Amino acid sequence: MEEGGQMKYNMNPETGGLNPPISAPPFQLHSTPSMSRSPLIDVVPKTPKSPLPTRLMSPIASPMKKAISSMQCYLEEVGHFTRLDPQEAWLPITESRNGNSWYSAFHTLSSGIGVQALVLPLAFTALGWIWGIVCLSLVFIWQLYTMWLLIQLHESESGMRYSRYLRLSMAAFGEKLGKLLALFPIMYLSGGTCVALIMIGGETLKIFFQTVCGDNICYVKQLTTIECYVLFICSAIILAQLPNLNSIAGVSLIGAITAIGYCTLLGTLSVTLDRPVAVSYDLPEAKSDMARLCSTLNALGIIAFAFRGHNLVLEIQGTMPSSSKKPSRLPMWRGVKFAYLIIAMCLFPLAIGGYWAYGNLVSINIILPNSCD
Repeated sequence: MEEGGQMKYNMNPETGGLNPPISAPPFQLHSTPSMSRSPLIDVVPKTPKSPLPTRLMSPIASPMKKAISSMQCYLEEVGHFTRLDPQEAWLPITESRNGNSWYSAFHTLSSGIGVQALVLPLAFTALGWIWGIVCLSLVFIWQLYTMWLLIQLHESESGMRYSRYLRLSMAAFGEKLGKLLALFPIMYLSGGTCVALIMIGGETLKIFFQTVCGDNICYVKQLTTIECYVLFICSAIILAQLPNLNSIAGVSLIGAITAIGYCTLLGTLSVTLDRPVAVSYDLPEAKSDMARLCSTLNALGIIAFAFRGHNLVLEIQGTMPSSSKKPSRLPMWRGVKFAYLIIAMCLFPLAIGGYWAYGNLVSINIILPNSCD
């Protein structure tokens, strides 16, 4: 300070000298064009942060941090475990991702039981009691094992999900070899399945029409077999207009109930009704060894033809959500186990009871009795 034009010096008690007067704040004394920091600034103690804002923010910040952390984990899981082929988003069958174990059971039951089960007693006529039961059991175990394999292969370690056989084959064997191995079997099996279903469905519609409107009850013209085929095809086209596989879960449930119903009904009636008099369980005499071999292979083919459902297992699982904690294979496998427990309870009594009731009298003309009119 200046008092009367004179400078006032302060005594420094440590050095005994005089300190020059300070006429400006310390940070202005050291403000130079240099970029170096002043040592006086470093020695100034920093103002301690008050814990009050932290305490006030903790009840709010902790849930927010947990929510953000859980959201990040969820996004990582979704990004890793639901990596889909770009075409899967708009394909009708795998468009919906809200499937569950019940949907899996309904679809598996509906696709796993068909009219092919009605010819199982015919296979026993060529194999006999022991080999018939052994072959039926082995094919059932093999069917369940292959279903389990497909369920496990639906999701890869990288998170990619395969809802089509062609995509899975390309991932397993490479793009060229996978297409070569899978494309032709898929085409002829799909075509053969469609033809068989049209023939069986058309014949079933004709039998139903004759039962309901037979004996001049409805006074309408009887439909021919070709007309029944066309009617079945039109019904299938109308049903195919539903948006995705989960939307027809009710239809699958109705199909499963009817399949269980007629298998249980036929098996029960075969055991409870009186058997024919000339029932025999002796193996038919073959004209030659080649004829016996063909008869055995035909019986094995009948048993293998009765078990089905592989063509839909990947697509059924493709309609289920998946994450690291709850992968889609868990609900899918629960539904498949439940479905195949019921399938075993339907097929084994039907095959064993039908053969016990009729023996070698089982007719080969069971499925399509009037297909040539």
